[in-house]
Amino acid sequence: MSRIRQLKGRRLFLISLVSLVSSHVALSTENQRLWCPKDLETLITLLLRDLPSYANRVTQRARRRSRSVEVYSYVILAGRPEFEPLTLGPGAYTPTAPDSNSEQLRQVFITTLERQYVGNKPVLLQQYHWLFLTHTDSGWLLAMMFSQTGLYSDERPPTAPRESSQGVIGQAIQIWLRDCRAGVIRPGNW
Repeated sequence: MSRIRQLKGRRLFLISLVSLVSSHVALSTENQRLWCPKDLETLITLLLRDLPSYANRVTQRARRRSRSVEVYSYVILAGRPEFEPLTLGPGAYTPTAPDSNSEQLRQVFITTLERQYVGNKPVLLQQYHWLFLTHTDSGWLLAMMFSQTGLYSDERPPTAPRESSQGVIGQAIQIWLRDCRAGVIRPGNW
């Protein structure tokens, strides 16, 4: 009989211990959950910090799928954000105050420095990206994006703008924003 009481006592102790640990973990997880910033400048600062690694993972996944011999770029740096919007139509641009009920597009310009290997020779490319972002109830989304390419330290003008939402950088931004909305991006110093 005493052996049965001991086992029941241990079982109750273990159940209580598991319950206590579970509630502590739930509270810790809730307190440590990271939220995607609503402030666009803070969001872009965090995005630029992580963009090279996200873009390089998109490139690696594409390489594994296609197996054909192609030239791939490796993103080295992302930076130089500019938040001053360009006019989107004829006439003078008059910005309106953000309305919390509307899905107003916000414009951001960023630059990436990329390296390609052509015939075992490294070539540096500078990419110029024009992002259109919108803030919804669930967080920030990439609405569309245009990019231009230029050779690094070259006097020639960059290529004509092209829609690039489904390119490597566009996909990387969309994945990063998804992760940010899910609360898995480390905040750094914000």
